[in-house]
Amino acid sequence: MGGSWVRRPSTLPIVLFLMAICIIIAGGTIRINDAGESCPDWPQCFGTWGFDINPDQQGAYWEENPDEIDSRGAEHRYTTFEIFSEWFHRFLVAVIAIPVLVNAIVAYKMRNVYGSGVLKSSILSGILLIIQAIIGAVTVAFDNIDWSVALHLSMASIFTSTFIYQHVAMRQKEGADWALFRMNTEFISKNRSRVDAMTGAVFTLLILGAWVSSTAGGQYNQACSIGFPNGWPKCNGAILPSLDGPGVLVQMVHRFGALIAGFILLAGSARLRSEARQHAVTPTISRITDVVSGIWFLNLMVGASYLIFAKMDDFPETLSLVHLVVGVLCLQVALTASFFMRLSAGPAVDDEAE
Repeated sequence: MGGSWVRRPSTLPIVLFLMAICIIIAGGTIRINDAGESCPDWPQCFGTWGFDINPDQQGAYWEENPDEIDSRGAEHRYTTFEIFSEWFHRFLVAVIAIPVLVNAIVAYKMRNVYGSGVLKSSILSGILLIIQAIIGAVTVAFDNIDWSVALHLSMASIFTSTFIYQHVAMRQKEGADWALFRMNTEFISKNRSRVDAMTGAVFTLLILGAWVSSTAGGQYNQACSIGFPNGWPKCNGAILPSLDGPGVLVQMVHRFGALIAGFILLAGSARLRSEARQHAVTPTISRITDVVSGIWFLNLMVGASYLIFAKMDDFPETLSLVHLVVGVLCLQVALTASFFMRLSAGPAVDDEAE
């Protein structure tokens, strides 16, 4: 299907993907500002639909709703910015619901062109959005307990990835001449599980990161001390520290998880590159996984910088936000490779081989 990319129906999932990333960034901004409990009720905020709630109004709300007092106690007061960050996050979720609905309608009306797979993907994204809203309400109800935060981020990442799948599937139906659509079945059958394992490693690492950042209200970021080298790459000055404290255990699980994920990515990408040459398929698939490995290493350095440049009780939380966003993007790129392995079906090509 020709024409300007702006007019192509496959552009809508890309717009939705970008909107979903903005929602994740907004959620990360809430976390680094410790504003996850700044709207104690859901879907309203302090019983209103606005965000300009002054300290007196907050106190009056706690008196009327003592069951909703959060973990900081009834005497704590949130700033307007903290409340706005949570309110704006919810607002973005409500806004994206409209184009998600439009997306499903377009997929339904054009199902004879794009097929049932695209329609199912558009419906799935709508279902996941509803589930995300429910998980958001649960997160508020449980005062941002660690498992709810990890679940919220995991589902947000899956929701975001549905738009990548839909875009790729639609471009295939539109006749995009991509060599990635012509990988042979033997190569796919031998390597699809390898790509899935790489994707799974990145996804697991993302969940571990959410666990570290939310357990004990995020206080475990100090468990291994700070600075170079005592805080990183060591932990409390030791390569293999004592695991007596829960904070150290959480930190070390995340660190070792990052190393294991890195090994899976580097080894898998090298093997995929060799298999691509052997089966004479486009090297682009291994280049995608190389990018995943590169993003993993970049994020490793961002995470290290977060500890190296920290001061006790004064962590560079902007780096924490960057760490989250880069981790999510790493997963999305890995999922892109996985989607191509599922959608590709054609003769072997070597037009891009060098």
